[in-house]
Amino acid sequence: MTGTTVPPPSVPPGAVELTGDAYPAGSRYANDDLRPVPVTERRWTTYNFVALWIGMAHCIPSWTLASGLVALGMDWKQAVLTIALANVIVLLPMLLTGHAGPKYGIPFPVLARASFGIRGANLPAMVRAAVACCWFGIQTWIGGQGIFVLLGKIFGGWADAGKIGGYPWTLWLCFLLFWVLELAIIYRGMDTLRRFENWAAPFVLVGAVVLLVWIAHKAGGFGPLLHEPSKLGWGPDFWKVFFPGLMGMIGFWSTLSLNIPDFTRFGKGQRAQVWGQALGLPTTMTVFALMSVLVTAGSEKVYGVAVWDPVELAGKTDNVVGLLFALIMVFVATISVNIAANVVSPAYDLANLAPKVINFRTGAIITGVVGVLVMPWKLTSTPELYIFTWLGVVGGLLGTVAGILIADYWIVRRTVLDLADLYVAGGRYWYSAGWNWRAVAAFVVGGVLAVGGSYSTLGQDGKKAGPFPLDGLIPVFKPLADYGWAVGLGASLVVYLALMAGTRRT
Repeated sequence: MTGTTVPPPSVPPGAVELTGDAYPAGSRYANDDLRPVPVTERRWTTYNFVALWIGMAHCIPSWTLASGLVALGMDWKQAVLTIALANVIVLLPMLLTGHAGPKYGIPFPVLARASFGIRGANLPAMVRAAVACCWFGIQTWIGGQGIFVLLGKIFGGWADAGKIGGYPWTLWLCFLLFWVLELAIIYRGMDTLRRFENWAAPFVLVGAVVLLVWIAHKAGGFGPLLHEPSKLGWGPDFWKVFFPGLMGMIGFWSTLSLNIPDFTRFGKGQRAQVWGQALGLPTTMTVFALMSVLVTAGSEKVYGVAVWDPVELAGKTDNVVGLLFALIMVFVATISVNIAANVVSPAYDLANLAPKVINFRTGAIITGVVGVLVMPWKLTSTPELYIFTWLGVVGGLLGTVAGILIADYWIVRRTVLDLADLYVAGGRYWYSAGWNWRAVAAFVVGGVLAVGGSYSTLGQDGKKAGPFPLDGLIPVFKPLADYGWAVGLGASLVVYLALMAGTRRT
């Protein structure tokens, strides 16, 4: 590899960095945010990655994942099993794509240049950025709603304020304040995010335990929901919900399975990112799903109805101290996941689009603006729309990109990259005018197979619940739609390897 140095013995084995003159200083495909992180600055430890995942997993949408599955007919055991299995499955591509971070210090859009081409990498980067912008808006809206509900309980009268666009102006104010606070934190850079996640993770975990202990004390135990039988059983009706539900749960973190190098590039070594993610993701999501079910069971016993929303549940207490604690928990939990999962990636992705015009901070601001323009309050109206349509389609497309990245980095190149050539035109990753048509073809084939059969189902009112035709966009592919993430990843991986056979490798 040209333009690289072998690190001194004190640096973890396998880590690579560029020399100062590896490529022209004025390269139009590089800026300070996209350049490899110097080896001496790769200092995230196992705890930093565990804390990152605890901070991201402990949020309101992940709390309600189990509730969405139960609403579709599963019992609590089936819901927790589905979530646990999904997170074990999605962990594998995360570890595979995350490997390039500690080794080369590069973010996701730069890694994608090896397979899609230096210009072509903007295709997967913009797909990932678009998804992240929508997620940022959803999380910010949910966080703003939580603050609105809890402040309304403390001060009263907030819900009766004059309405703008169908919502009280006080809700819009909470949404705006929450939006500004998030961007203010990320604007200070990745090291600020690392420090924030370090203390946010244990705080949110303690908050969830406090909520569990509180409702258990009031309920005198957890009974109703834990003994509620499944409406689906374990027969054909269950599997019809299980597989699309599993793909939806995978889709929840399929975003991070792509852009995890944005974080692992700061890792001290492979051990830190592997152990940090393995300890942080599957265990955290499974425990959090179980806690959400237990708390909801207690709420049904106390209030006569299952309260799945933790903000709504916290709002039922008249204790001001308890409400303030819940308010702070909503702040911290939502900010920790939203910034890490939904601002970091599009900030880098947008910087990759025009490195000389957009830096990390500018990309973060653009993300925040787009996150409002997508009108997030309309994206989570029903479990069918949320799990099957939004998470399922997103998972299918992102699984397609993941298949190409894994095939290229692990099978075609055997984890060996020419680091300098990722930043210059005319090198081995330039392909044809900056685009690798093989990766684009694999993306199209995988994407069509994964989401081409997307379909809507009938709701309880007999009406179509979703934006797609009942027979699917492309009826012949409808049977594949329930397995979108797996189909997209597998198909794109095979097609890419077939098209790349015989080409020159690094």
